[in-house]
Amino acid sequence: MTPKNPLLLALAQRPALAALALSVVIASGTLGYVLIEGWGPWDALYMTVITITAVGYREVRPLSRPGEAFTMVLLFAGVGTALYTFTLIATTVVEGGLPARLQVRRRERMLETLQDHYIICGYGRIGSTIARQFVRERVPFVIVERDAPRYQSALDDGFLAIDADASREDVLRRAGIDRARGLIAVVGTDAENVYTVLSARSLAPGLVIVGRAETEDAVHKLKRAGASRVVSPYQIGAVQIAHTALRPSVVDFVELATSSENLELAIEEIPVSSASGLANRSILEVNLRQRYDVIVVGIQREGGRMEFNPEPDTPIRSGDTLVVLGRPHSLKRLEAEAIVS
Repeated sequence: MTPKNPLLLALAQRPALAALALSVVIASGTLGYVLIEGWGPWDALYMTVITITAVGYREVRPLSRPGEAFTMVLLFAGVGTALYTFTLIATTVVEGGLPARLQVRRRERMLETLQDHYIICGYGRIGSTIARQFVRERVPFVIVERDAPRYQSALDDGFLAIDADASREDVLRRAGIDRARGLIAVVGTDAENVYTVLSARSLAPGLVIVGRAETEDAVHKLKRAGASRVVSPYQIGAVQIAHTALRPSVVDFVELATSSENLELAIEEIPVSSASGLANRSILEVNLRQRYDVIVVGIQREGGRMEFNPEPDTPIRSGDTLVVLGRPHSLKRLEAEAIVS
């Protein structure tokens, strides 16, 4: 028994060729009835269609012997061709064609509507952890990952993702960098992170950009490239281990205050706008502790200087950022007054 020709098998499984074969059968049947029975084109086409689809209607007109013989041949050739064509088209639509295209269009529409979101460049161990944290915080984001398995992993986790190189400007535009709240560069290497930060900073001069660095040299390069903040996971991990060993209770408190899973207590940073009733008044005057049941841990001034544990008479100025500790609902009330415009 000779093996099947792979090329012929592949061609036979193409819906376009199957549809062409069905069209040839329909055209041949129509022409046959016109020549054999002398019918008009419409009657001949109608008779051909009801024959090859086996719907069971009666003949358009009484058939002659040659017409009956032609109808039997058309039945054997046409019914099989029609069934195979419809089955192949339905399989293509269900298994790979239509659902995949609909998913792509859905993702594109979601990208177009994203506002005030974060762009996570890279979906490795750090990127996936950031994404899960953003989900807990209910922060919108999109992932840019060019590695196919990692990209598929992001999709499997239910996240919006783009399969592309994050250092390309057209990709960042597609991710909505002009509407983004910030960008996080945590791709594979320091060099890739530097290129990503350079591209992002050239497109969005005022964007908050956080970059990951594995070496001390990369920290300086990322800052020169335009990163607002640079984080070294190894350094932070080492400091965390040291603090855990020396001051475990302090570490437990910080984790409790900063964990999004804790519903009783949270620490948050709240910017103060010029139109806010908090601006140009002291902490004592605005009476934050009694009105909102929060504790002011620190105030970051507009120039970046941080004042920890400020005194009650410390003024709150427009452009400052309050670092406060309290219950989530209290923080939301304070935020609503602080950022009013």
